[in-house]
This record gives sequence, C-alpha cells and structure tokens, in this order.
Amino acid sequence: MPHLAPPHLSRKLLAPTLAALLTLASLPASAAEEPDAPKGAAVTVFTAAKACFNAIVEVSGILIPREETYVRPERQGLKVAEVLADAGDTVTQGQTLARLTLPEGGMTLIQAPVAGLISTSSAVVGANASGKGEALFSIIARSEFDIVGMVPTRDLPKLAVNQTAKIKVIGIVGDLDGRVRRIATTVQPDSQLGQVFIGITTNRKLLVNSSGRAMIKTGQSCGISVPLTAILYGTAGTVVQVIHRDRVETKHVEVGLMSAGQVEVRDGLVEGDIVVARAGALLREGDPVRPVTASADVK
Repeated sequence: MPHLAPPHLSRKLLAPTLAALLTLASLPASAAEEPDAPKGAAVTVFTAAKACFNAIVEVSGILIPREETYVRPERQGLKVAEVLADAGDTVTQGQTLARLTLPEGGMTLIQAPVAGLISTSSAVVGANASGKGEALFSIIARSEFDIVGMVPTRDLPKLAVNQTAKIKVIGIVGDLDGRVRRIATTVQPDSQLGQVFIGITTNRKLLVNSSGRAMIKTGQSCGISVPLTAILYGTAGTVVQVIHRDRVETKHVEVGLMSAGQVEVRDGLVEGDIVVARAGALLREGDPVRPVTASADVK
C-alpha cells in the first residue's frame, strides 16, 4: 500500500509548481519568440539593377518604291515579239527585258535602264508598244523602298535623318533594317500629323503597298530597371515597395522609359534595393514579410 505524504507536505511541494504555472500563463505569447523577428507572408523579391532603355518612336505606314523607272520603246508602231522578264524579277542595268518587231522588219531590244526590281509589266507577245503608250515595264530602281508613315506632332522633334529603325512588313518573316531618310517640315492642320520616310535596306522581295511598322531608335537612357508589376500607380503618386529588415517600405519613384515589360526608374531607387516583384494593396507600410528571391526573369 503506497505511502501518502502528509497534507502539510503536499501543500509545500505543490506551491512552487503552481506559482511557476501561473507565472508562465501570465507571460505574453511572444515572449518565447525572438525580438524583431517578424513572421509574415512570403513575397517574391529581386535585387534592383541598372539597365539601359532605348527611346522608341513607332511609325505605321505603307511600303512604296523610292524611285520608279518606266520602260517604253522610243518610237511608234512596234510589236512585242518576245518577253524575257516579268514582274517580280530582279534585273541588272542593261539586261534585255523584251524583243520588239520593227514596222520595216527586223528586231530591236528593250533593256533595263537601271538595276532593280520589276514591279509591273504589261509586255505580252503580239501587243503593240510605243513611246507614248503604257509602259512595258516598271522598275523599282536599286530595289529601294520606303515606309511612309504619319507621326504625331509631339514625336516629330525626336526624329532625325539617319536614325536607325527596325521594320516589320506584313508577309515578311523577321525584322528589316532601315534608316530615317526624310522628315516632314509641316504637319496636316486637321490631324496634326507629319510625314516621315524610312528607307529600307534589304535584298528580299517586297510588295508595293504592303503595310509595315517601324520602330525608330531616337535615343537611350540608363537607370534602375524593375518589372512593370513592381510599380504601383495611385492618387498619391507612383510607388515601389521594397523590403528592409524583413518589413515593407514604400518608396516614391520617378519612372521613365519602358521596354519588354521592364520600367526605367530614374529616381527613388538605388542599385541593390530589394524590391517586391508584384506590388499590391495587400502589402502595407511596415508589414512583416518573408522575402523569397525571384528566379531569373520576373514575369
């Protein structure tokens, strides 16, 4: 049979234990936690870095020949005896395009006065040909084309002759190289648009009147680069959320150029800042967070 402690001893043994339990119960729940060690939501972050952005003016327009030469015989009363070239052919200067029959008998040759691309041809065997009729051939000299487009007045001062451009033409795979060749000195009074001519350099066959779009590089600016998703636009201004000591801080920024989902920050951030990749209203100033570094590119 077990021996029981006397009642007065039991009270003495239990007193310290009860006192300890009451002391623990009275402590706040955070007493056992590390001070200044916030526990919050996980957020994706990245380190702000420098990058350069191209200033671009976009121009949509129509493809036209820069210079077109019309080929006719010099005299009347001739007939087409043989056709040696057709629309779409690239020809050299002096190349024979057709043979014509003379009224008195014999033959004469029609030759290309310039090298280039034949854009149209009306030459048909047996048809009449004369110096005043429809041209037998039309040649785009040196296969040179221009994209002719309209530019808003605000963008015209940014353009200058010889600025480079990347051009996309409907039906042509890939970009074509081009340069600004001529800029309007006046604008249309109703639309406030001015004309710009962008020369295209290529040996690929292009179609007259095709639609195209030119991206003209007008300058370059270098600053801090952040994804567009890191920018918050609001009534209080443009802000970016950064992480400092595992807490959210809000910084007002001045943004500049944009390219491929990235935004130039001209003021408000420095290289090395830890930036929230996807800023949002759910994160507020001072909120504790657990930063997770973004992998490669933030989308």
